[in-house]
Amino acid sequence: MNESQIDLAHTVALGSIGDEDQRAVRELLDTDDPVLRADFTQEVQQTREALAAAASVVATEPPPALRERLLAAIATDPAPATPIHRPALHPGNGRTSHPVRHD
Repeated sequence: MNESQIDLAHTVALGSIGDEDQRAVRELLDTDDPVLRADFTQEVQQTREALAAAASVVATEPPPALRERLLAAIATDPAPATPIHRPALHPGNGRTSHPVRHD
């Protein structure tokens, strides 16, 4: 399977498939290549199983001492010697802003 077929299998497993992708899935499943059909079906099934396993994971409470250790580590960690340069964010979309040249 190629990258786009794998992506398509993941889309099917997520249940977020549009009309164009549905046509691509039909074409893929109608192919004369039984190995490709089996690989695609297996990829969909494995992705669904992985999603189900991830959904069943339950968050656990961290040990009470962890907060104290983290706060102590932060308190003893010296500030950086020089300021860290962070690119400006464009309001609204979280992307960095770049100057626009008007020639």
